[in-house]
Amino acid sequence: MTMDNKVIIGYAPTRRRIFSAKDAVKYKKLIADKLREWEIEFIDIEDINEEGLLRCAEDVEPVIDKFRKARVDALFLPHCNFGSEHSCGKVAAALNVPVLLWGPRDEAPEPDGSRLRDTQCGLFATGKVLRRMQVPFTYVPNCRVDSPQFERGFRNFTAAANVVKEFRKGRILQIDTRPADFWTMMVNEGELLEKFGIQVFPITMVEFADKVLELEASGDEDVEETVRYIHDHMEVCIPEDSVRRVAALKTAMKYFARINGCNAVAIQCWDALQQALHVMPCCANALLTDEGIPVVCETDIHGAITAIMVQAAGMGRTPSFFADWSVRHPENDNGELLQHCGPWPISLAREKARLSRPFAFPEHCPGAVVSELKPGEISILRFDGDNGDYGMLMGRAKTIEGPETIGTYAWVEIPDWPKVETMIVKGPYVHHAVGIHGDILPVIYEALNYIPGVRADFYNEEQERETTYAAWN
Repeated sequence: MTMDNKVIIGYAPTRRRIFSAKDAVKYKKLIADKLREWEIEFIDIEDINEEGLLRCAEDVEPVIDKFRKARVDALFLPHCNFGSEHSCGKVAAALNVPVLLWGPRDEAPEPDGSRLRDTQCGLFATGKVLRRMQVPFTYVPNCRVDSPQFERGFRNFTAAANVVKEFRKGRILQIDTRPADFWTMMVNEGELLEKFGIQVFPITMVEFADKVLELEASGDEDVEETVRYIHDHMEVCIPEDSVRRVAALKTAMKYFARINGCNAVAIQCWDALQQALHVMPCCANALLTDEGIPVVCETDIHGAITAIMVQAAGMGRTPSFFADWSVRHPENDNGELLQHCGPWPISLAREKARLSRPFAFPEHCPGAVVSELKPGEISILRFDGDNGDYGMLMGRAKTIEGPETIGTYAWVEIPDWPKVETMIVKGPYVHHAVGIHGDILPVIYEALNYIPGVRADFYNEEQERETTYAAWN
């Protein structure tokens, strides 16, 4: 199930009766125009009353009913004057979606000393009510409609709501069991369901391999298109029959993900698959991740959850990539090698990617991607847990120059790498992580506000300060 990165906002502007209704309606329209300018999809409440504003108790149930029927992913409560704090609280508590609280900055008092809106005061009141009702919410500080601060905060909130949406519907296609020696990939499937509502849908290697062979022999159009895509976008260094099998493997993963409603895949990439199909799945993983269905290796269920969150935070601007923390840079004490056998999206290759063979396995079956990651700032994260303790290890790095190696790889520099290394060893984290170009830390930090039971672990205090500041500023 490819992520659509579409977030539907329930737009419920609010006012209090004792302040100017005219100015509240004026700001309701100004804010709605700004959302349209930003191409935000939203459901308004124009049909609820003559003002299209959330004003009092009688508006609450009709607003809830409308937003539920529209299946909104998030709720926006702009205070167009003081606002109705109890009405906002009731709507937010009923919908159980991410909530954005904000209001446009007040003008100077009128010449006679009267004030039209008192928006900031109302925000204080609604924040208190939401806390009383134990409703988590996002707050963008009081600023003008045209302020860059409002746009940054709103877009950050929208991306965070996308993360929450994808996390809550998390359903992971597990292709076969974890590799027997990989105890690090153990997960508590029941606890994931109980704590977070995340489902794991397992299939065996037998049924998966049968589907691959069926597609390979069928002349399936998706397989044919994937073969053409590989030849158009990669340097092919393996036999043509192996190219076709890789294409069939990718199509089979997509098929099982679609029919089972899964938004990520975790595959036992070795060694049962090599015994059954004599290829590596790396390129298939890369191609499917590029299409918006993240695929992770070694049946890493927690890695798949990470990939769901990271890819959702990126809002479709760029795909994620699944990596190993591997070895330290030979010269830079804060440098580290991120790599894997070859599952990174080929759209992320610094130069044209090669379809070849991995170096780490004696069989050297074909199907791995060889490419260096294109340079830039990246975010690297890991959702993980053990003994009932869950966290998100999160931080930023930048790519640096380093020795050439095999597979998909990047040398990165991280401030105070020994501290991060120690955090991974001491847990609850492991050597796998998910990266993405750009800084998504403020988005993930805000999303965790709506995912109880998962703490944020930052690489260092400086990145934590910068992220928490960016999340609300």
